[in-house]
Amino acid sequence: MTNQRASGVLLHPTSLPGPHGIGDLGPSARHFVEWLVSAGQRLWQVLPLNPVGAGNSPYASVSVFAGSPLLVALEPLIEAGWLAPPHHDELAQFNPHRVDFERVIPWRMAKLREAAAGFFAHASPEQRAAFAAYAEAEASWLDDYALFMTLDGLHQPTDGTFVAWTDWPPALARREAAALAAAREQHRDEVTFWCFVQYCFDQQWRELKRYANERDVQIIGDLPIFVAGHGADCWSRPDLYLLAEDLTPRVVAGVPPDFFSKTGQRWGNPLYDWDAMARDGYAWWVARARRQLALADLIRVDHFRGFASYWEIPASSPLATDGHWVPGPGAALFEALEAALGELPVIAEDLGVITKDVETLRDQLGLPGMKVLQFAFFDDATHPFLPHNYPENCVVYTGTHDNDTVRGWYEGALPRDQAFARAYLGCGGHDLHWAMIRAASASPARLAIYQFQDVLGLDGAHRMNVPGQTECWTWRFGWETIGGEPAWRLLQLSAAHGRAPLERLSHS
Repeated sequence: MTNQRASGVLLHPTSLPGPHGIGDLGPSARHFVEWLVSAGQRLWQVLPLNPVGAGNSPYASVSVFAGSPLLVALEPLIEAGWLAPPHHDELAQFNPHRVDFERVIPWRMAKLREAAAGFFAHASPEQRAAFAAYAEAEASWLDDYALFMTLDGLHQPTDGTFVAWTDWPPALARREAAALAAAREQHRDEVTFWCFVQYCFDQQWRELKRYANERDVQIIGDLPIFVAGHGADCWSRPDLYLLAEDLTPRVVAGVPPDFFSKTGQRWGNPLYDWDAMARDGYAWWVARARRQLALADLIRVDHFRGFASYWEIPASSPLATDGHWVPGPGAALFEALEAALGELPVIAEDLGVITKDVETLRDQLGLPGMKVLQFAFFDDATHPFLPHNYPENCVVYTGTHDNDTVRGWYEGALPRDQAFARAYLGCGGHDLHWAMIRAASASPARLAIYQFQDVLGLDGAHRMNVPGQTECWTWRFGWETIGGEPAWRLLQLSAAHGRAPLERLSHS
């Protein structure tokens, strides 16, 4: 796909319509694939599919291998006879336009527990065998994830306070074999429940991906570079991170001031011990990339610059500005991945503070970088994010999940930048979102991706995320608000610019 012109839409499945409080892998996901086909789009970009973590962010997950339980659709579980249909009054509590995580998470987890009970009571021998085969095939990460979730549930207080895994009983925190074996045996049913949820996610996602691929729609997944401190990844392999004697991070991840934050960002993730990872040929990364490639056709590698050099902040400091650059693994990691997995279909997220070493690594590996149109309109016609300056080997975005919508950006931009955008795009402010989509589509960039909010012309109230702020990741849309024009206009542009078959114009 990366060798031919194509375009697509950025939309996380949680934003899809549906009756169960949050978008999922149910009927609306297939409907969205059909919408993409009608619009001549061949790419569906999603955010990380992992369980949400702190602040309900998919970029702060308890596991980089697991799928989000919130994405498991209930309809297939009901159809299988494992779950009773929810009552109307249960569904009335949900806002169709926003995800209320405080309501959604406990409700959906209760439904998944009901479905698990139904499965183990009524599943056929063939269904049980399929579940057992899945658990065995994914045991390398699934066993530790399921045990972590079980232990985490046991150790979190009911008063709303938080207990990190580093504060569990030492035998469990330090993974003493006897303690782990005893916990698995004592809590076998709970461990099995978490395995069942992952089985449901895996089955549903693979069916959706197959449905999309059969219709010439490919999935662009998202791979965050770092893992969460409180999660199965760090707990199961503490030897791969720069931790203190008490297992807490010595240093943490973040970024210096950039486009997204004037004070930088202190993410707080533990940092990798790259020397330790190199000693076994980056086996953990090979396993992670293999898992991602099973779930997506292309992978956007978030914070690609961290592989060239990353921002290291002392764990004792609350300020991102106290950090400094440290060399990353560079090409050695990607050479190990390609040796194990073949050519990598990767998009390098190279935004923010990009230094020469990042550009050199990206170009050495031959990876396409990213261009964001919202960052282009300052006072410099040579700006690399302006379409006439693009190389072919790049991916252009109207905006990412961290950006405002195009309308929101324009309404908040300086008058000088607004005037530049209007002049460059040849439009008035009222239709600037379509003019920006047109510029991206017509550009030399091999791939073009549009936020779905921009296709719909929505304002900043529909933004997905504001870096560093809470109450994000909640936006949803309704099919009744779409109409036929957005798909028709996208098809026209895509066909005219060589991103969809030209003959489709005669049928639109």
